[in-house]
Amino acid sequence: MTDQQKTDQQKTALVTGATSGIGRAAAEQLASRGLHVLVSGRSAERGEAVVQGIRSAGGTADFLLADLRDEASARDLAGRATAVTGRVDVLVNSAGVFPFGPTAETTEEGFDDVFALNVKAPYFLVAALAPAMAERGEGAVVNVTTMVAEFGAAGMALYGASKAALVLLTKSWAAEFGSAGVRVNAVSPGPTRTEGTAAMGEALDQLAAAGPAGRPGKASEVAEAIVFLATDAASFVHGAVLPVDGGRIAV
Repeated sequence: MTDQQKTDQQKTALVTGATSGIGRAAAEQLASRGLHVLVSGRSAERGEAVVQGIRSAGGTADFLLADLRDEASARDLAGRATAVTGRVDVLVNSAGVFPFGPTAETTEEGFDDVFALNVKAPYFLVAALAPAMAERGEGAVVNVTTMVAEFGAAGMALYGASKAALVLLTKSWAAEFGSAGVRVNAVSPGPTRTEGTAAMGEALDQLAAAGPAGRPGKASEVAEAIVFLATDAASFVHGAVLPVDGGRIAV
């Protein structure tokens, strides 16, 4: 066992949106590295299935039910997560909603729902957990954004704007907490095949075709980047937004 693996086994990671897609893949891969993973999501059935899968593979995990919609729910989750092992060393903000549609058809309620989950929830999770990381002198936050936070796309104004806010928060938090040993970074996935994007059908393949990879990504491929940023392998990486998009925004 390497020193890195020994260090990872002493850490606890909270992963939101961990009952499916990228969040689930990240939870599973972090657990395979030896971290105690706190799987968070809105479905107890799916969450317990993820936990059982991790445990069956020899990992350590617990499920925390949470519907992240406001400051209170975020701080409640942070408190319950901290109570499990006494600390949260890694926070992965993967929970999110990605509506697509014309601006003129967006309701105020729909607008608020998107910003509540995509921006407000990670904001107050960081507010609740990062100070304790800073006191210990170490910690990592990884936010999951999107390539459409980088450019305009018809039908994706609301989603892209919410994730663009998270991109700026990533950089601002890196500036705020980095000197105390807390690394804050983000991954920026491109078209990725998950349960949530299944409804896009051929549109997902069309989006991906424009990139050098020429195909949609896998949740596991995005998770690999999350694990890198979450662990000491990325000890000198602060404020980065790492594209995991098959080269889609590079060329």
